[in-house]
Amino acid sequence: MNLTTTPIKIGVLYDFPQGDNGATFERALRLGLEDAANAVPLDRPVEFIASQARGLPIGSEHEVIVAFKALAAEGVLAIVGPSISDNCLIAAPCADVARVPSINYSGGEMTRSKWMFHYQLGSLEEEPVVLAERLAQRGLRRPAVLYDQSPVGHRYFDRFDAARRRNGLDLAAASSIPTLAEDLSATVSQLRESQADSLAYFGLGMSSHAVAIAMSSLGWNIPVVANSALMFGYIRPEWHDAWAGWEYIDQVSDNNQQRQRLALLDARIASGPIGCTAFDIGRLLGTALGSCEHLTRAGIATALRNVKRLQATTGHDGTLMGFGNYDHAALKGDYLVVREWKNGSSKQVTI
Repeated sequence: MNLTTTPIKIGVLYDFPQGDNGATFERALRLGLEDAANAVPLDRPVEFIASQARGLPIGSEHEVIVAFKALAAEGVLAIVGPSISDNCLIAAPCADVARVPSINYSGGEMTRSKWMFHYQLGSLEEEPVVLAERLAQRGLRRPAVLYDQSPVGHRYFDRFDAARRRNGLDLAAASSIPTLAEDLSATVSQLRESQADSLAYFGLGMSSHAVAIAMSSLGWNIPVVANSALMFGYIRPEWHDAWAGWEYIDQVSDNNQQRQRLALLDARIASGPIGCTAFDIGRLLGTALGSCEHLTRAGIATALRNVKRLQATTGHDGTLMGFGNYDHAALKGDYLVVREWKNGSSKQVTI
């Protein structure tokens, strides 16, 4: 009799090109699974099945749907991804139809559903509040705003507009911009006429470099705050200098003891938010698998809802993670960190 166990198949859905074909992300996931297995060992191996899709904004809805359905057809018990809110809005209904528990790592709380869990990598809803409060703290009262022409950009702007009112800020001017804009000189020039004392940028990040170049070329030197899109700087070091002095939302905290523990396992993975996020998602899945009473898709979904109070690797020290019934947001606590790009690296801002 063949008693060899069938591996637990976990799908990994990438929605933008991976420089190393996903190897680093999957290593971080694996480290998280192994970390959880130290407490409750699994009785069978875990196998990753990856699918690379060109999602929005450079690809299409169709490519995301095809990639998700392909993973579901492979018999995966859970899926990790996608990562861009626009694509998670596409994937969530797919998860519900296929009844596959999935964990996306985007910024949008509207990406959650019955079968779609959410590890907040940024927050379209909370980041604008933090940035409005930061502008008020710095005595900057007339921000201009640039935001992407996308569900992400519009959600950020809508929440910022409400937050700036509560913090007594006047909106000097606002303009939406193409997500993949490369030349924003005319738009930035118009905003400059508003006599704004600061600028807030909200988007997927591709257009942020064009904003920085336009400001530099016009000699418009005012304080800038930005959403978590500037975490792109960890993989686009050539953009650092253009963002010099910009404050932005990150999730890497210098005082997070869980992150310091990860650094002992793999310093490179611990150095940026994506690696820390993948490690945490692995721990969430590993904890659920270890306590799962019925090794099915439905059983894993139930086990995920029973994961409570794990120390998170992202956010300020003491941030916790877990899920619950009707609670599909992983992170609880002070998980948004203000940092700035300075001298080619990201520095935490003391608030």
